[in-house]
Amino acid sequence: MKKTTFPLSMLALFASIVILPFAFTSCNDDETPISSPTPTTNKAECLTDSAKRAMVYSLTDLEGTKGRIYEMTYTVDYKLDEALQFGIDGTTKLRQFVALRLFDKLPTSQLPTLTYDAGCSAFACPDSRSNDYLMGRNFDFNHFAPGTTNREMIPVIAVHTAPAGGKKSVSFVDGKFVDYNQGFYTDKNSDLSMLMALPYLLLDGINEDGFAVSVLKLDGLPTKQEDTDKPTIFTTVAMRMLLDRASTVQEAIGMLEQYNMCMDKEKASYHFFMADATGDYAIVEYTNADTLKHPNKMEVLQGNDTLRCVTNFYVSPTMANTMHGINHSDHGKVRYKNLRSGLLGYNYKATPAQAKGLLQIVAQGPNDSQASTGFTQWSEVYNLSKRTVSMSILREWGKTIEFGIEQKK
Repeated sequence: MKKTTFPLSMLALFASIVILPFAFTSCNDDETPISSPTPTTNKAECLTDSAKRAMVYSLTDLEGTKGRIYEMTYTVDYKLDEALQFGIDGTTKLRQFVALRLFDKLPTSQLPTLTYDAGCSAFACPDSRSNDYLMGRNFDFNHFAPGTTNREMIPVIAVHTAPAGGKKSVSFVDGKFVDYNQGFYTDKNSDLSMLMALPYLLLDGINEDGFAVSVLKLDGLPTKQEDTDKPTIFTTVAMRMLLDRASTVQEAIGMLEQYNMCMDKEKASYHFFMADATGDYAIVEYTNADTLKHPNKMEVLQGNDTLRCVTNFYVSPTMANTMHGINHSDHGKVRYKNLRSGLLGYNYKATPAQAKGLLQIVAQGPNDSQASTGFTQWSEVYNLSKRTVSMSILREWGKTIEFGIEQKK
């Protein structure tokens, strides 16, 4: 790992099954968020265990019946230790794990596909009016109906976890990655068994110690590390491990060093942006200056205010002069320049309102890029010190939903 500090059998069958303390949730507009489970008649074919069924039927539509944003507390064991030993190197192996370890029985028909991707912008800075630390995050992704340019709208799912012996956290999932559309929970058609996969589908989140992590897309070949002395880990499993076990950025970096990172997109990789309640922050990338080969060297980039923000190109000097690096890639470059300029204008400190304003500047709407990373699904200001998340969906800036580590009862 290179650290850069800047001066300034049944498996065949399963393979065809595509799977996929500070407690409050509130809205700041006239609508009061719903705090009781949303009634549904949808089935959960693969679940017979009463605790699992009670959990998936506890999902709450926070807007009543709109089907746009849901919340759930994951109350059963999602078997992270087993996941870390399962050799999960991509979505195929992940769905096998879910089928083998989290389902109670096999489905009688094929379940929706599991995919994974992430565009996005992220940054971290101190709160200029307090001693708090903030992280901002836009999740950008376009979902299109197969073979068309017709955009399909997602359900956002907030997932609260409290693993035995681990850290409580809240994380956020794009339900469309397991083929759930807006309103899926009450559509009388979607099988709810796929909710068992939620802990391993996160795109960003924060734990009870104020450590937060997010994932952002990169162009080029996917990361593939092959150190025979290390176990293999997939993007989302790594993020779950970090939220469950890391208190700080430095602890998270140490954990990632113990694994071979594998990312299975055919023509894309990812980097991580993380920050914590001590004010520390870092970008973690996997690099290879030869872009015809898989990225395989872990690099940590931190120690300079210019590294407080990130979008969708490599920032590592190793990659700077490649087509996917900071000197040549245009993927997210305008968003990056706007974030850099905005943070500099605030002297790298911002109030929560200013942080939200930066997210608004770099948000992407229906008339922006038709690329996969060209549509902002949600925007968040994380208060790492208070362990809270303020979220707006679909660029509805006048409406904010507030999340704590635990779900409001």
